[in-house]
Amino acid sequence: MNVRRLIPTAALTGAVALAATALTACSGGTSETGDAKGGRLGVTASFYPLQFLAEQIGQDHVKVTGLTKPGVEPHDLEITPRQTSQLGDADVVLYLKTLQPAVDKAIELSGVKNVVDAATLTKLETHSAAGHEGHDHDHAAEGDGHDHGEAGTDPHVWLDPVKYAEIAKGVGAALEKADPSHAADYRKNAGELVAKLGALDTEFKDGLQNTATKTFITTHSAFGYLAERYGLDQEGIAGVDPEAEPSPARMKELQDVAKKDNVTTVFFEALASDKTAKALARDTGLKTDVLDPLEGITDSSQGADYFEVMRSNLKNLQKALGSK
Repeated sequence: MNVRRLIPTAALTGAVALAATALTACSGGTSETGDAKGGRLGVTASFYPLQFLAEQIGQDHVKVTGLTKPGVEPHDLEITPRQTSQLGDADVVLYLKTLQPAVDKAIELSGVKNVVDAATLTKLETHSAAGHEGHDHDHAAEGDGHDHGEAGTDPHVWLDPVKYAEIAKGVGAALEKADPSHAADYRKNAGELVAKLGALDTEFKDGLQNTATKTFITTHSAFGYLAERYGLDQEGIAGVDPEAEPSPARMKELQDVAKKDNVTTVFFEALASDKTAKALARDTGLKTDVLDPLEGITDSSQGADYFEVMRSNLKNLQKALGSK
């Protein structure tokens, strides 16, 4: 089990208890958060992909607050009492249920009325850590510490531009409903964003159509939707932490896969150590590179956004897979 990604029960319980006090204390009168909105719609997003949608669609009409700060692994997030109290002040809260248990609990406690669960805006699926038609695999059994929701569903839908566009439409509709006076702008902005995501989908489709191999190895099995969308096979190092050494049995299996499918590269994620990838690469003679699951933007991203990171992922995949 991946201890790194689990949220200590005692810490979460303590935060919830303190947050209840904070909520009571600020229940009468105008909140600091409300004053800071400047007349704009207050939107709180649980992590980067949803924050990006709110900013792109809401633009000048919204004040967006992200619960997960740059460089923080979203699954590790612990909610402060102040953040929980601020949730109650938000006009709209965007989150993806079960991805961040601390957020789920804080939302329940805050009593906020206008909550949008991104998981309801598109269809979640299950994906195998080992690729190759394994879509009925219970993703939670990987032991990576994620709670992937009911029936082992994979939450990483934003890595598929088509599904991300479906979520964008739902977020746009939620903003229209919450702020009808600017509905036309939200509709226009959402439409433009969906068109850009459609163009990105085409870039991936064209860029990965002709490759020497369709198999890639990653320390974090977050790319099931992307792999399925573009006809690739994801081979995750299942049952181990991204920062840990792979088991001898999995090492041997991946060595065989790498040889059989002409794999060249082991990918690691931006918010985790490359220790696992380097250990596997050293023993298999492979290279390492970054495939970013885009769960967060780091402080070193220097203005990079969803589209830039996804295009960087495409470039790295093309290089690893031998794009023709």
